[in-house]
Amino acid sequence: MNNLDNPTIFLREDYLAPNFAIDQVYLEFSLNPNKTIVKSTLHMRRLGPGSLVLKGEELELISIAVNQEDYRDFEVNSKELTVHHLPEVFDLEINCSNQPNINSSLMGLYVSNDNFFTQCEAEGFRKITYFLDQPDVLTKFTVKLNASKVDYPVLLSNGNLIEEGELNNGWHFAVWEDPFPKPSYLFALVAGKLEVLERQYITNSGSKKLLQIWVEKKDLSRTKHAMESLIHSIEWDEKRFGLELDLERFMIVAVGDFNMGAMENKGLNIFNTKYVLADQHTATDIDFANIESVVGHEYFHNWTGNRVTCRDWFQLSLKEGLTVFRDQEFSADLMGSDSGRTVKRIEDVRLLRQVQFPEDAGPMAHPIRPDSYQEINNFYTVTVYEKGAEVVRMLHTLLGETGFMKGMKLYFARHDGQAVTCDDFLACMADANQFDAKQFQYWYSQAGTPQVSIKEQYNEVAKTYTLQISQTCPPTPNQSVKAPFHIPLKTKLLVPGQASDEFLIELKETEQQVVLKNIQTKPILSINRDFSAPVILNFDQPENELLFLFDQDDNAFNRWEAIQKIASNNILNNIAPSDPLIEGYRKLMLDPTLDPAFKELCFTLPAETYLHEQLETVDPQIVHHAKVHYQNVLGVRLINEWENLYEANLIASPYSPNAVDAGKRALKNFALKMLLDSNLAKFEAIAFEQLKNCDNMTDFLAALTLLVHYESSFAAEALNLFYQRHQGNDLALDKWFAIQASKPPKQSGKIVQDIRKLKLHSDFKMRNPNRVRSVIHTFCMNNPAGFHDASGEGYEFWYDNVLELDGINPQVAARLARALDRWKKFDAPYQAIMHSQLEKLLTNPLSNDVKEVIQKALN
Repeated sequence: MNNLDNPTIFLREDYLAPNFAIDQVYLEFSLNPNKTIVKSTLHMRRLGPGSLVLKGEELELISIAVNQEDYRDFEVNSKELTVHHLPEVFDLEINCSNQPNINSSLMGLYVSNDNFFTQCEAEGFRKITYFLDQPDVLTKFTVKLNASKVDYPVLLSNGNLIEEGELNNGWHFAVWEDPFPKPSYLFALVAGKLEVLERQYITNSGSKKLLQIWVEKKDLSRTKHAMESLIHSIEWDEKRFGLELDLERFMIVAVGDFNMGAMENKGLNIFNTKYVLADQHTATDIDFANIESVVGHEYFHNWTGNRVTCRDWFQLSLKEGLTVFRDQEFSADLMGSDSGRTVKRIEDVRLLRQVQFPEDAGPMAHPIRPDSYQEINNFYTVTVYEKGAEVVRMLHTLLGETGFMKGMKLYFARHDGQAVTCDDFLACMADANQFDAKQFQYWYSQAGTPQVSIKEQYNEVAKTYTLQISQTCPPTPNQSVKAPFHIPLKTKLLVPGQASDEFLIELKETEQQVVLKNIQTKPILSINRDFSAPVILNFDQPENELLFLFDQDDNAFNRWEAIQKIASNNILNNIAPSDPLIEGYRKLMLDPTLDPAFKELCFTLPAETYLHEQLETVDPQIVHHAKVHYQNVLGVRLINEWENLYEANLIASPYSPNAVDAGKRALKNFALKMLLDSNLAKFEAIAFEQLKNCDNMTDFLAALTLLVHYESSFAAEALNLFYQRHQGNDLALDKWFAIQASKPPKQSGKIVQDIRKLKLHSDFKMRNPNRVRSVIHTFCMNNPAGFHDASGEGYEFWYDNVLELDGINPQVAARLARALDRWKKFDAPYQAIMHSQLEKLLTNPLSNDVKEVIQKALN
C-alpha cells in the first residue's frame, strides 16, 4: 500500500513502455466465495532489460514456475511480485488466491447476491492475480472457469465459448476464448444463477450474432428495453460509423452492487442494474432514456476503447470523451427530429455547466488529459467524460461531418489493435483533413473553462458591425498561465424581417476583432449557437434583446439559452419576472409548433449549483429563497395557463417511453409542480389523484416528489403507498429514498435528522453503492439548501459518512468527499465550518482515494 503521508504521484512524462510482452494468457479459476484459486500461465517475451514487476493486491501467493520448473528467484510484498533473471522467452505460471466474499471495494473479483462478478478498470485485475496490468499490455486471453454446478450454473467470460463440460464432485467448467488482444482492464467473468434474454442479429455483412442479457430470474421481464437499445446501438454504429460487431456473441450482465454505471469488457459488458432493468411501473422516462444511452455507450466502446485502447491512464479521455460524443449523437439521432436533437443538446449542456464547470473552477481541476495523478479512480470525472466529448464535438464543428468521418476512418485504419494516445487521435483528424491542430491541442493539455468576453459596436453611417472578442482562462492547480485556445463560435446576426446566414468565428487570439460590412441596421447577436464551444460567455445583452432571441432565434438551443440568462440574472439579483417576460412565457405555453419537451426545459429554472458559480461568494440560503420566490411568481401569475397546460398534456393512450410522450409527461408534471407551488391547498388533491390512478412510474414519481417536497397533507400516505407497492424492488426503493433525501427545507427547518433516520431504515444498505448514492450523495450533493444549513449539521453528516464509507468502498467515499471541495466559494459562516470538517477528516487514516480529494481541497 502507498505511504499515505507521502503518496506516489504518477506523471505522464514518466511513462515507460513495458519491458516484457505477454503474447498469450491462460487463466483457470476455481471459484469459491471464501477462497478462489487462480492459476495463470503467461507466454512472455522480454522487450528490455530488468526484472519483471507484476502488480498484485490482497492476494495470497501459492507458487511460481518458469517453464514448468519451480522458481524461487522472486520477491513479493502487498503491492508487487518481482521476478528476477528471466530468459528471453518463457512461460510463467503463477498460482494465487483471493477472497471474493470480503471484497467490499467491488474492484477485482467479488460476490453480490451469491453470484461472482468482476470489475477491472482501472486497476482491479491486480486483485485477481499478479499481472502487468497497465493498459498498453495487450494479450489474447483463454479462460477456464470451474465451479459448483448447483450454485453457479452459468459461467461467462470474454469472447467465444469454445468448450464446456462436467467435472467431479458436482462441479462443471466452461472455456472462453477472446480472439482479440486486449488489456487486462477489459477482462471479465460472471458466475451464478442467472436467466437470459436472447436475440439473433444479422449484421450488414450478413454475419449472424447472438445477443444476450443475463439477469437474476426475478428481473428477466424487465430486460426488453435494454435489448432493444442494444439492437439500436448496433444498427446505428453500422450506419453512422460503418463499424460492425466483431464477436460471435455480445453479452450484457446486470448486477445490483456496482461502483459505476457499466463496464465495456470485451464482449461481456457488466452493468449496474439501474441501466438495464425497466418497465413502465418501475422505471421513469428518464430511466428508459438513460438505459438507451448507457447501453449505447458501452457497446460503442467495442471500437473506441477496446479495438483501439489507451496507452496509459492519462489518455482516459481518448476512449471516454470520444465514446460519450458517440453516445450523445446516438441518443440525439434516435430522438427523430431537429427539436429532439436540441432537447438532447440542452440536457448535455446542463450537466456540463452544473457539474463540470464547477470542477474546472475548483481544486480538482485537471485537463481532459491530466499530467499527473495520485489515484486514477479519482480521474473518472465529468472533465474526462463530458468535457472530453465537447472537445471531440468542436473537432466535428471545425471539420464538418465529412471531414470528421475521414479522421475517424484514418484513426481505425492506423491504430486498430493498438494502445495509443490522445495525440494519435488528434493527428488522425489533422492528417485526414490538412488541419493544423497545434493550437487545438491546448484543449487536451490545459485545465479550466475559457471565458469569452464580447463587446459589440454598430456604425450606422458605415453600416458596419464590429465584434471585439477576447478570451481568458483563470489559473488552475499547477497551471497559472494559459495559452489561447482555438474556440469555434457558431454565430448569426438577427434582424427583424431579414434573412441571414450562420457563420463560424474561430477565436484563436487573446483578443480578436471581427468586422462585418453592409449591415443595414443594428443586429441582435446570436453566438455560440448549439453551444459550439464549452466556454463561459460574458456578454451583457439587455433583457429586451434576450427576449427577442427567446421569441425569434431560429436556433432552438439559443432560444433556451436566452431565457436561462434572463432567469439567472433575475434570480441572482432577486428581481421578479417583468411583464414582458411573463408574456414571453405565456406565448411559449401557447405555441403549438414547439415540442413539449423543449417547453419544459425552457420553464425549468437554472440549478442552484449553477447559480452558485455565477457569484464571487455564495450564501446558499439566499440563492435558494430567491429561486423559490421567482418560481412562485411564475406559478401565481400564470396559474390559469398552468392548469390548461396540465390538462392539454394528459395522455389517454397506453404508456410508451417514446420521446413525444415523454415530453408531454415532462411538461404536464412541470405544470403540476407550478400549480402546487402557487396554491398547495387547492391542487395537492390533483397530485394525489394522479399518483393513485396513473399507469406508469414517471407520473407516480413526479406526483410523489411534489407531495413530499411541498409537505402536502398527503405526503405520508403517498410515501407509504409507494413503499408497499415496491418493497423488495431495489431500484424502485432507491427512488423512494432519493425523494426524501432531496427534499429542500420548508417550514419544518433542518432535514439532517430526517436523513439520519433514512440511514437507520431496514432497507438502507451501506455496502450497496446505489443505495448510498440515493440517500447520502443525494443529500450532500443534490440538495444544496438542505445540506448547506448554517448550523453545519449537514457538514457533520458528510464527515461521518465519508469516514464510514472509506472503510468499505474508497471509490464511493471519494466521490462523496468532493461535496466540500468548493468550500472556498461560500460565505464565511459556511466556509469556516466546511474547512474545519475537512481538516478533521484529514486527521484520520484514509484511503489514497479520499486523501487526495481532501488534500487538494485544502490546498
